[in-house]
Amino acid sequence: MANRRVRGAGRLIVVCGLFALWAGAGVAGAAPPEKSLLHRPAPVFTRSDLDGERVSLRAYRGKVVLLNFWATWCGPCEVELPRFVAWQRQYGPQGLQVIAVSMDDSAAPVRAFVRKLNPDFPVVMGDEKIGTLYGGVLGLPVTFLISRDGKVAERIQGGADLGLMERDIQRLLAGRAH
Repeated sequence: MANRRVRGAGRLIVVCGLFALWAGAGVAGAAPPEKSLLHRPAPVFTRSDLDGERVSLRAYRGKVVLLNFWATWCGPCEVELPRFVAWQRQYGPQGLQVIAVSMDDSAAPVRAFVRKLNPDFPVVMGDEKIGTLYGGVLGLPVTFLISRDGKVAERIQGGADLGLMERDIQRLLAGRAH
């Protein structure tokens, strides 16, 4: 009888523990629903780029911003970033501004990667705080397209369909909504 009570109490502890983990997942940093920022003002931030220059999202109001969270160890990021460099050169005169936020733990590998890539857009170091501002950055890459009025138009999680993303950029540059 006592043995059965101990097993029952053990099961109850396990069930309560699993429930606490499940219920607390949002508190522990899990992302809120993906669409939570859509059509809302993009959270503003100011960071230093790799050269120590201040980069403020607010300074790009009136431009279409491609805000990309990435890391040097991320395979899909290695595919996307060269395309973003090309888009900045192609669409920059029309009002596109790319900002890359590296989620690497250290700037050293980022500097080496950026030297090879030679982007003409700011690259800043990210952290949990900026990731949380954007709804939690769990898994990379994560890209936000921000319209000229400063509102989040798209959130793209993971390796993107770059053709579709380019069409979305063209649409935003032309001032067209969905």
